[in-house]
Amino acid sequence: MYHNPVLLNESVESLEIKNGGIYVDLTFGGGGHSKEILKKIDKSGKLIAFDQDIDAHKNVIKDPRFHLLHQNFIYLKQNLEYLGINKVDGVLADLGVSSFQFDRNERGFTYANNSRLDMRMDVSSELDAVSLLNDYDESELSRIFFDFSDLRNSRKIAQLICVNRKNKKIRTSDELNKILEPLYNDSYKNKFLARVYQAIRIEVNNEINALKKMLNQVVEVLSKNGIVSIITYHSIEDRLVKRFFKNSCFDNEPKKDHYGNKILSLKPKYNFITPSKSEMKLNNRSRSAKLRSAIKI
Repeated sequence: MYHNPVLLNESVESLEIKNGGIYVDLTFGGGGHSKEILKKIDKSGKLIAFDQDIDAHKNVIKDPRFHLLHQNFIYLKQNLEYLGINKVDGVLADLGVSSFQFDRNERGFTYANNSRLDMRMDVSSELDAVSLLNDYDESELSRIFFDFSDLRNSRKIAQLICVNRKNKKIRTSDELNKILEPLYNDSYKNKFLARVYQAIRIEVNNEINALKKMLNQVVEVLSKNGIVSIITYHSIEDRLVKRFFKNSCFDNEPKKDHYGNKILSLKPKYNFITPSKSEMKLNNRSRSAKLRSAIKI
């Protein structure tokens, strides 16, 4: 199993799919969401999918209505224009790391199995976790642990990494975990290390900037009454999605015109949806997921 799709029925249903509509799956992965979308469109419908991870392309769906692009979703608008598509009826993104990526040691995403640290979604990218841990200065490391995982002891984490890398380059998850041992006990270990690795992964893949670029483009490519649905897994990205759906920008308040009227391009459909207890029991990795959905005004 490449990936067990999270909130599968809820996310696809949130798009309110039209038979002959044009849809975009921004995070193809194992193709679970795409397959479900294809079930709901007829022969005149289209589905365009994106995934920058070359491994995901082994799951390509053979269907004349389907087109898979080996691209980061920050190139959404550019690629749709290339395909002659101006507007789409719905966009779906599942922002989580796939089970396949977590479980493959050589991808270096997890603290649980000793492996060379990597964490690149696109394995052709220059920056990986080893480079980040050994080349970033102490203030940069502190920033990413604070900004991307809300770790209050971010300075201490950065300091420990910088002191230890002087003696030996940090290359593996076991080496990093050992360095950070003074900062956690057994009961806090998993939660703490998960947040440390989350921050590194977000920086390696430039995930926050990519998410902002994608959201701005989604507004441009959606038809009126088109729907965007996004599954988030941590508070950093969820706050961005929530704010953008509410304010159509990343500020605390919507922008206003000269008359004081709010300039809005999206309207949230509801607050958010979380996985059922039965789904969380079957798929532990779904426990932090939130589905948000908005309509183009």
